[in-house]
Amino acid sequence: MLGKYNYNGTYLTLIVASLFAVLVTACTTTPESTSSGGDTNIEVGESAVDIENPESQALPASGEPRLEDLPVSPEQHNVEFKASAPEQYTVVPGDTLWDLSNRFLVQPWYWPEIWYLNPQINNPHLIYPGDVISIFYVGGKPYLTVGDGPRVTKLSPKVRGEDIDAQVYGIPIPAIQQFIIRPRVVSEETLDNAPYILSSIEERLAFGAGDRVYARGFNGDPQGQYTVFRKGEALYDPKTDELLGFEAIIVGDGEIIRANDPATFDLTQTKREALRGDRLLPVDFSEVDTEFVPHAPPENTHGHVISLFDAISQVGTFQVVALSLGERNGIEKGHVLDINQAGRVVADPFEKPGSLVDVDLPEESAGRAMVFRTFEKVSYALIMETSRSIQYGDSATSP
Repeated sequence: MLGKYNYNGTYLTLIVASLFAVLVTACTTTPESTSSGGDTNIEVGESAVDIENPESQALPASGEPRLEDLPVSPEQHNVEFKASAPEQYTVVPGDTLWDLSNRFLVQPWYWPEIWYLNPQINNPHLIYPGDVISIFYVGGKPYLTVGDGPRVTKLSPKVRGEDIDAQVYGIPIPAIQQFIIRPRVVSEETLDNAPYILSSIEERLAFGAGDRVYARGFNGDPQGQYTVFRKGEALYDPKTDELLGFEAIIVGDGEIIRANDPATFDLTQTKREALRGDRLLPVDFSEVDTEFVPHAPPENTHGHVISLFDAISQVGTFQVVALSLGERNGIEKGHVLDINQAGRVVADPFEKPGSLVDVDLPEESAGRAMVFRTFEKVSYALIMETSRSIQYGDSATSP
């Protein structure tokens, strides 16, 4: 899967890697593909079994598959289907993988354990509008698949054209696009080593879009596009007081015109005034993996919300937070965490008449979040659902 951006990050186009290769390995005859040209369409090969070579099929041609043929048994976690879960559901544009898992499951993070993984399909989590998701049973245990179940049927190889925005993603991409290519939390080392704006053509203190400035501190020859940022609030672990990094206040974007020392840098767009001393980080145009499959983090995971990006005191659904959990804690993209709020401290005048005893009320659930980007000490998560507003200091725990 490829990520394609313009230099100022105002739009995000995601090009899904073609699944046509599935037909090459799964069918003895590969049909000619027809392309509609440009970046607006992709070709997707529908999964097909090799009917000429039954030994290559993952499942027998008739009868139920065995439990050992399936990836993980729901018995491991007592996966519960919702009473309202339909026997079949046709995917519509705008659905996300979270929507689908939440439609069927009481615990959406168990999606990988009940999603039928056909080893002949390169990535079974790629789902498209028009696909029909069905419940089927093996040994009395429920699973989900695209189609009517895992029985092998004769499928005619073919390709289909899909709009590049048609793929069902794990979470709403527009809500996180600015966080994919621009870091919003930077380590102290990154901050100290980042190049900085020194001055401009004119003797001024502040600069804006269209201005030409000069920057120093590059490691090697500077080239390409950079984000201008400013050191923000220090972020600490609320439990250990460990410094986890600093908020990066995004100032704007620009590009290198001449790679000298100092380098010549044109500001192409700004959100706020750029100042002398503001730092530069290269815009990351590398391949972006946007497949976020909801699944559970390690047991006993416990962290906190340490930043509410662009919010004063609270956030809600489809807003981004930073967590005091990172790769060193075993956190990875797709991990689903419960967000809980600490109970108030109330005075109990009844335990000891004539005196007040402080009592901590228990934590209460505030919502759920899914991690979409990780760093060593912190991670970014998108709030997927809320029962109350998410606040700084709320705990993030394994569900």
